Amino acid sequence: MDDLPHADLALDDSGVATLQIANGTALNILGSPTIVALTQALRRLARDARVRALVLRGSGDKAFVGGADIHELARLDQDTAVVFITRLHDLCEAVRDFPVPTIARMAGWCMGAGMELAAACDIRIGTTASQFSMPEVRIGIPSVIHANLLARLVGEGRTRWLLLTGAAIDGAQAERWGYLNDCVVPGALDEAIAATLREILANGPDSVRAQKVLLRAWEAPHLERGLKESIAVFGQSYAGSEPAAYMQHFFERKRKKD
Repeated sequence: MDDLPHADLALDDSGVATLQIANGTALNILGSPTIVALTQALRRLARDARVRALVLRGSGDKAFVGGADIHELARLDQDTAVVFITRLHDLCEAVRDFPVPTIARMAGWCMGAGMELAAACDIRIGTTASQFSMPEVRIGIPSVIHANLLARLVGEGRTRWLLLTGAAIDGAQAERWGYLNDCVVPGALDEAIAATLREILANGPDSVRAQKVLLRAWEAPHLERGLKESIAVFGQSYAGSEPAAYMQHFFERKRKKD
């Protein structure tokens, strides 16, 4: 694998690229350095004509992405919150705009920004041990940017449940709801991904790239508007006291557990 800051990148002879978060955190947490590194790697990789598919994954099987870095979130103010969420938006857009099929390898926990990053992928494959949640309201902030994609995957009512409760669902429920394309036992995850890749690689490379262009063009215009407008809402949430108060509660509960 190529050594990148906060990530590892590999490209095999069949044209399958694997971008792995490698930032030394147990849950593959997304802080600004990792977000920027992944975005840069994706944009560079998107220009490589050899690439026919992309697998996005975390290190290990404890988590795909455990969310955004709450320590960084706790230091934000109204202006820096807009800067942070714009970076995260750009990462998800780099995945959404990727010119070939993208597969999220979803082992273990997937929370908040992780669910949004995976929602930007074409295909999501997880396991019966996977857990999914959008817990932002539990730390005093709204779910924004690519949470906007969830309704088209799981429906309006289920999206409201995820975003308003912050509660978790397991892999089997995520598959029933339509968030996961496939849910397998943990030991079968890599083979399930390999099987999907074989199906993709059996197709004409140019036709697959053309299909990706069309799929992007078919998306509803309101998605783009919602993505842009939510950045401002995220910044405005830091004008009040809830982020500081609820994140402090989170840190206190964590200290008690430790």
